[in-house]
Amino acid sequence: MDSTQIFGMQLLTSVVVFGLVAVWYVWPHLAKLSYSSALVLLLWVQVPRYVGMTLLVPGIVDPNLPVGFLSSAAYGDLLAAALALVSIVALRGKWSFAAPLVWVANTWGFVDALNGGRSLVQLSVPSFNLGTFWYLFTFYGPLVIVSHLMIFWVLIKSKSWSK
Repeated sequence: MDSTQIFGMQLLTSVVVFGLVAVWYVWPHLAKLSYSSALVLLLWVQVPRYVGMTLLVPGIVDPNLPVGFLSSAAYGDLLAAALALVSIVALRGKWSFAAPLVWVANTWGFVDALNGGRSLVQLSVPSFNLGTFWYLFTFYGPLVIVSHLMIFWVLIKSKSWSK
């Protein structure tokens, strides 16, 4: 197997593993919580995305990686992290626009993650030296995606959710 195949296998495995954990263990717990509390817990998964800014630190990843990819990933993740944190504050503060803010935060974060995935494939990023970012892409990235999907599910089911 080459690095791209290993990367893809690890990504797929992480999505399956986190998906199973979400369905078997996390979802039954979240279903017992209020709408707001469930969203807050899921949003915390998004907050550490600020770590993506490390892609802009010289020497961390292969210097041959396109600057456009690195900047897009870093700043996209930073904005996703900030929106998630503000959404948590809004939910905990019971702000009137908390739910729409969560929609914006989750949609931005999800689209940013999908765009990052597209770029990973288009640029054959796994063929570059990613250093420790290999683990962020293959472990934390799938967790972020599963979290986004769960947040969308809670938002869609909000009418039937216990307030």
